[in-house]
Amino acid sequence: MKTRIKELRARKDLTQAQLAEQVGVRRETIVFLEKGKYNPSLKLAYLISLVLDEKIEEIFLFGEEDLRLEN
Repeated sequence: MKTRIKELRARKDLTQAQLAEQVGVRRETIVFLEKGKYNPSLKLAYLISLVLDEKIEEIFLFGEEDLRLEN
Protein backbone atom coordinates (compact mmCIF):
# COMPACT_ATOMS: atom_id res chain seq x y z
CA MET A 1 0.00 0.00 0.00
CA LYS A 2 1.25 3.46 -0.84
CA THR A 3 0.94 6.34 1.58
CA ARG A 4 1.22 10.10 1.55
CA ILE A 5 2.46 10.22 5.14
CA LYS A 6 5.86 11.69 4.27
CA GLU A 7 4.34 14.46 2.16
CA LEU A 8 1.60 15.30 4.65
CA ARG A 9 3.98 15.09 7.61
CA ALA A 10 6.30 17.59 5.89
CA ARG A 11 3.39 20.00 5.37
CA LYS A 12 2.81 19.93 9.13
CA ASP A 13 6.56 20.36 9.73
CA LEU A 14 6.67 17.11 11.74
CA THR A 15 9.60 14.75 11.97
CA GLN A 16 9.07 11.00 11.89
CA ALA A 17 9.86 10.93 15.61
CA GLN A 18 7.31 13.64 16.40
CA LEU A 19 4.55 11.90 14.46
CA ALA A 20 5.45 8.59 16.08
CA GLU A 21 5.27 10.13 19.55
CA GLN A 22 1.89 11.73 18.85
CA VAL A 23 0.33 8.45 17.68
CA GLY A 24 2.07 6.23 20.23
CA VAL A 25 4.41 4.14 18.05
CA ARG A 26 8.15 3.92 17.45
CA ARG A 27 9.79 6.05 14.76
CA GLU A 28 10.63 2.86 12.87
CA THR A 29 6.91 2.18 12.43
CA ILE A 30 6.52 5.52 10.67
CA VAL A 31 9.55 4.69 8.49
CA PHE A 32 7.97 1.36 7.47
CA LEU A 33 4.61 3.02 6.81
CA GLU A 34 6.19 5.67 4.62
CA LYS A 35 8.01 2.98 2.63
CA GLY A 36 4.81 0.97 2.20
CA LYS A 37 6.28 -1.98 4.09
CA TYR A 38 3.73 -2.02 6.90
CA ASN A 39 -0.06 -1.91 6.93
CA PRO A 40 -1.37 -0.02 9.94
CA SER A 41 -4.16 -1.12 12.23
CA LEU A 42 -7.40 0.81 11.86
CA LYS A 43 -6.67 2.55 15.16
CA LEU A 44 -3.22 3.67 14.01
CA ALA A 45 -4.56 4.84 10.64
CA TYR A 46 -7.23 6.83 12.47
CA LEU A 47 -4.72 8.43 14.86
CA ILE A 48 -2.44 9.38 11.97
CA SER A 49 -5.40 10.93 10.17
CA LEU A 50 -6.22 13.01 13.25
CA VAL A 51 -2.65 14.29 13.61
CA LEU A 52 -2.26 15.02 9.89
CA ASP A 53 -5.81 16.43 9.66
CA GLU A 54 -6.64 14.33 6.59
CA LYS A 55 -9.12 11.58 5.80
CA ILE A 56 -7.72 8.06 6.02
CA GLU A 57 -8.38 7.48 2.32
CA GLU A 58 -6.34 10.60 1.49
CA ILE A 59 -3.34 9.24 3.42
CA PHE A 60 -3.39 5.56 2.52
CA LEU A 61 -3.68 4.82 -1.20
CA PHE A 62 -4.99 1.41 -2.13
CA GLY A 63 -4.09 -0.13 -5.45
CA GLU A 64 -6.11 -2.87 -7.11
CA GLU A 65 -3.79 -5.53 -5.67
CA ASP A 66 -4.41 -4.19 -2.15
CA LEU A 67 -8.18 -4.59 -2.52
CA ARG A 68 -8.39 -8.18 -3.74
CA LEU A 69 -10.33 -10.54 -1.54
CA GLU A 70 -8.50 -13.74 -0.74
CA ASN A 71 -10.51 -16.96 -0.94
